[in-house]
Amino acid sequence: MSLLADSSLHVREVLNVVNHQLATRPTSEPVAQSWARCMNEFQLDPSRFVTPPILTEYELSERREALGDLIACSKLEMTTLYQQLADPELAVVLVDAGGVIVHQVSSVPFAEAVAPDGFRVGALWSEREAGTNGMGTCLAERDCIAVCQHEHFYPRYTSLTCSAAPIFDDSGEIAGVLDVTSRSKLLQQHSLVLVGMSRQMIENRLLDSRYRHANMIHFHSRPEFVGTLHGGKLAVADDSTVLAANRSALFQLGFRSLSELRGRRIEEAFNASLEDMIARSIRGSFHPVTVYSANATNRFFLVAQTPQNRAGRATRVALASPVPRAAPPEKRPPPARLDEIAHLEFGDPRMASQIQLAARVIQRKIPIVIRGQTGTGKEVFAQALHSISPHSAGPFVPVNCASLPENLIESELFGYRAGAFTGAQREGRRGKIVQANTGTLFLDEIGDMPLALQARLLRVIEEHEVTPLGAETTVKVNFQLISASHRNLLELVHGGQFREDLYYRLKGVELNLPPLCERLDKLALIHHLLENESGDDEPPELTAEAEHALLTYAWPGNIRQLRHVLQMAIALSDGQPIRCEDLPVEITQRAPSVGMPSAPNVAAAEFEAHLTDDADLSALNAIQLNERETVLSLLDEHRWNVSNVAKALGISRNTLYRKMRRLHIRLSHDGTPLDGAPPDGSPDDPSDGMPYNGSSPAAAA
Repeated sequence: MSLLADSSLHVREVLNVVNHQLATRPTSEPVAQSWARCMNEFQLDPSRFVTPPILTEYELSERREALGDLIACSKLEMTTLYQQLADPELAVVLVDAGGVIVHQVSSVPFAEAVAPDGFRVGALWSEREAGTNGMGTCLAERDCIAVCQHEHFYPRYTSLTCSAAPIFDDSGEIAGVLDVTSRSKLLQQHSLVLVGMSRQMIENRLLDSRYRHANMIHFHSRPEFVGTLHGGKLAVADDSTVLAANRSALFQLGFRSLSELRGRRIEEAFNASLEDMIARSIRGSFHPVTVYSANATNRFFLVAQTPQNRAGRATRVALASPVPRAAPPEKRPPPARLDEIAHLEFGDPRMASQIQLAARVIQRKIPIVIRGQTGTGKEVFAQALHSISPHSAGPFVPVNCASLPENLIESELFGYRAGAFTGAQREGRRGKIVQANTGTLFLDEIGDMPLALQARLLRVIEEHEVTPLGAETTVKVNFQLISASHRNLLELVHGGQFREDLYYRLKGVELNLPPLCERLDKLALIHHLLENESGDDEPPELTAEAEHALLTYAWPGNIRQLRHVLQMAIALSDGQPIRCEDLPVEITQRAPSVGMPSAPNVAAAEFEAHLTDDADLSALNAIQLNERETVLSLLDEHRWNVSNVAKALGISRNTLYRKMRRLHIRLSHDGTPLDGAPPDGSPDDPSDGMPYNGSSPAAAA
């Protein structure tokens, strides 16, 4: 069906619903009411699309300045939500109470694709201007809503799916809307749940920000929910009057709105005074203590805290009590020294957001998983994080789980006592985990760790102690854990190759390093590496042709490959400007012509299209698709020399050829057959004796 015909059908559908005529598709009540508002109240015509108005720079800056605390409280949650959804074809946006987009997190290609339709920062997306949509309809309904494709008012937006949740301020008024807009119609259910959770985090942050000089009371009817998203939160003045509350607090205490609670004394909610609750919280080392509601019918668990700048007052309150004073709460870690990790990026927004997120969570000793293609600098990133972490004074201990033989990885990680096995050192050996005590343990390629060892590692993480092989006593350990993988760990979990409980224990937060071909700071990075590799000498200049070749090459080996290329170019140029003649042939030959746009991933996209020509990838399951990506990465790394790839995997060439055929990887490259490739349909090599079972190449090895 043509786009024009599809648009006409959609317009007719809207008119039928608004005029209470027979509709061809079921329409939810909120969407039907929104369509009616758009036509009857706002006089919009679904057949006459009008791009939403865009604010001027001055008008936008005024709005953003007025919402400074809301934007500041939302940025980290929006970045985290974007990473959780892990889809480049979506955007996480924040709009103000008037429907203006004031902040957006998305991939550059998606932002550029939807900008012509008015989906950009500064655009006004109220129902009056943009018809039925997630952001505008959420503002109108004052409730969470999903607007899926055909539910939009204008046909122009029927390729989009929106999931939106209102953000309420401390007065119970809408401060803005958090929205996820994507091109997938399958996302709205779990997206709406994640959006709602992120909205609650933002509301709690906003309460903390606006009442940072007040006493905070965190409570719930169940102790495990105190301080979580589901917990109630009250801001209380020194005179014991309630200043603000989140929606969970109002619900649990039986109030319909903040106006019913604001100004009341805390004793009207609980059967304890403010000072008593603070004193008991300090004596209990800030574990939840028991209180009852003022009418003594409901039991709650709570933690009461004074403002950070008045910790001394809390101590004096505790001293007034006859019960001995407990140790003061642990001090908050110092802010991250971002200047010490500035060398990780030079203007790429995706890298900058990952660095800012990592710098914040590393201070809380939260486990980190770094995901990125081979050569993107995962270990360098981990070392930089170690340098600004609370464990920076300790050692940085890297372990490559893929390079260690399976029969040695256990002793390498956990260590062994003297005489634990044949060939063991006489004095025994400390394992990598014990070596990392007080420092950082970096587990590279964690996805390749054998399942049997994953259970032992989980126990170490949970109990903070390790038992060396052959020993009966345990060793206490305390370290920052950073893991890395080029593979999708969640897909490995679904395929039974990685423990689910270990995955969620490792993944406090996941950081994604973009491939070099997608980075927007490529030129600055090249000059930085030139300066580093030149040592004390003056770094050589780049001719325009060489610079263009470096910028437009696809870089399948990422930063590692770039570094090696520059090292060779510096040596060949002998102090003169680097020319194309000083670069490898594959870089200068595959560089697009000068007139070609240098958009990220152009060469890579064309190369992948060549590889997947006529391939029915829909027949592959998630594990096989992941394996296919791994094999392609190895082929690129070894410049499509199948013999070297087979040798790296420890399998025969015929086994690799069969595997490539099963994974729909064509047995030719750039139009020429690969070295020694048998014709399609040739019989399997019986001497290899290794049946294909859908496992990864590393596992097959």
